[in-house]
Amino acid sequence: MLKLEPRAQASVFWRYASPLLALLITICIGVLLFTALGKDPIKGLGVFFWEPIKSVYALSELLVKATPLLLIALGLAVCFRSNIWNIGAEGQFVMGAVFAAGVAIQADASSSQIYWVWVLIAGTLGGMFWAALTAALRDWFNASEILVSLMLVYVAIMILNFLVFGPWKDPLGYNFPQTKTFETLAQIPKLIPGTRVNVGVILTLLGIAGLWTFLFRTHAGFAQQVGGLAPHAARFAGFSSRRALWLALLCSGASAGLAGALEVAGPLRQLTPFVPVGYGFAAIIVVFVGRLHPIGIVFSALLMSMFYIGGELAQSRLGMPKSLTGVFQGLLLFSLLACDTLMMYKLVWKAKALVAHPLTMKGVA
Repeated sequence: MLKLEPRAQASVFWRYASPLLALLITICIGVLLFTALGKDPIKGLGVFFWEPIKSVYALSELLVKATPLLLIALGLAVCFRSNIWNIGAEGQFVMGAVFAAGVAIQADASSSQIYWVWVLIAGTLGGMFWAALTAALRDWFNASEILVSLMLVYVAIMILNFLVFGPWKDPLGYNFPQTKTFETLAQIPKLIPGTRVNVGVILTLLGIAGLWTFLFRTHAGFAQQVGGLAPHAARFAGFSSRRALWLALLCSGASAGLAGALEVAGPLRQLTPFVPVGYGFAAIIVVFVGRLHPIGIVFSALLMSMFYIGGELAQSRLGMPKSLTGVFQGLLLFSLLACDTLMMYKLVWKAKALVAHPLTMKGVA
């Protein structure tokens, strides 16, 4: 029989190398998948790993995709390091987009030149509000934050659909379920002319530096991590579990809400039913592939963005379903889980012990 036995000590090398091995396994399975579907595997891998980086414009689109993933993942890293399982970042992303759109559609030609700042603030507050519902139910009623945050995703999507199909629908939009296009003053300023890269990239870089400083250079960040690793030790040291809960969820909600605001006031420029594209769920994979570290999350988010772009290109150029993006994301996650399992445990062959039957033993006697 094959059994898993804990290793005496996990390899430090494989702790950081296993994501690379998981990526290699994902690529190998991808080659088999393309071959089984009758597609050229070289072209298939090319649309995923070469097309997103082959030109300046392609790199700019990669940054556009990576920005919301990075922001959401940074907030989730605080939660997961605190042992708080916020699975509903997608809902906080959607509500951030809704709050931001509610402010953006109020803009007109007489609005301030920095009106977009208020749009971003509204989105951030929207995400915090939605995360606060999860925190309150966990704090006051001990409800599972996994179930509550996940269920709130679907509530957020229903609120979004109600607004774009109802009171916020553009009367001049030919009956399409969408708001009017935001005024220029309510749109996020672009950084590079001719591309869709906006100031969200700068905010994301600040978020990376802020998270690294918070986790590794502040007392509050230390308290969050101790609470996640050893709750009893945290209580003995006087660290508040309630404070850790609220801080983690509010930080996560704020980053997801800001990502939603950047999405609707940046590339989309309006609120539509297609805002929820799965960034909140993909960011969970980003966090764990990046080992919950700000620097690792950067590379992981860029990789996940390549999967998004590659899935779109595979649909248009190779005639494959867009769901291929989710297939590659799932392959990466399961490959990483398998690698991590073998990093912590070893496979041991043990012969199955033979148990003598009582009647046989009686006959022998």
